[in-house]
Amino acid sequence: MNDFFSSSAPSTHVKHGSAAFDLPIRYFRDDMFSLFFSANMAAIRRLMPSKKLHPVSVGKGRAMLAVAAFNYLETSIGPYGEVAVAIPVVHGRRPLPLVPALLQGAYPGFGALVLHLPVTRTVARDAGRGEWGYPKFVADMRFTHTPEHHECVLGEAGQNILTLRVARHGHFARSTQSMVTYSVRQGELVETVIPQVGSLRWSLGCGGSSLELGDHAVSASLRDLGISKRPLMQRYFVERAGILPAGSVVESSVRPLEGYLGADREGDHQVFYETRRS
Repeated sequence: MNDFFSSSAPSTHVKHGSAAFDLPIRYFRDDMFSLFFSANMAAIRRLMPSKKLHPVSVGKGRAMLAVAAFNYLETSIGPYGEVAVAIPVVHGRRPLPLVPALLQGAYPGFGALVLHLPVTRTVARDAGRGEWGYPKFVADMRFTHTPEHHECVLGEAGQNILTLRVARHGHFARSTQSMVTYSVRQGELVETVIPQVGSLRWSLGCGGSSLELGDHAVSASLRDLGISKRPLMQRYFVERAGILPAGSVVESSVRPLEGYLGADREGDHQVFYETRRS
């Protein structure tokens, strides 16, 4: 693990709003779990900030959409929670259906366009919006981890946004594939390559896993995308570490993608470990 972190570039100190931190940000230990769904392709395409971004198709007028929760336990900027709503995309040439998702890091231009990225701390919000243009807002998160499942309840000031639950089963794999994100910062499309290493379990069978949407504006935005009731795939990391560097501008004069802004507040980050099913 020391070799993994020592391979990152020397630290650069940056400041955005309330956030003053060193880049790259190092993630030493976290709980990460996610579900993948289908959504209406026409609605997804309307969200693309650039004509060069192509959503990954799953056929029959449907695109892929991911919802992922990150319970960051130990990082170089402290612990916090984060939930990502993202669209798997390819920047550049329009891909064949599903091919980029299957090949992932081996497919040129493959990554995830981030639509919403709530976090539990204003420091994380200011850092994300200022440095990468990530559409972050401050929210409340309650993580519950049992031998049977991972769960995140996401809300804002008492209003439920979503509940993500991922059952602990699936095929075991070792992963050294970088995560690639796309975001918009001041009219520029930013590509960020995030090295990560860890062990995960994945499955096309999603029994015991679910996504329940609440009555928040962000919940309504997901319903408007025609998100499927049943997930297509699930995965979670048994253990994971990552390095978040500065991004690179790959395109200029793109449309804005600010997402939901939320209130200027600190969020509530709760974590529970239970020995039996709730």
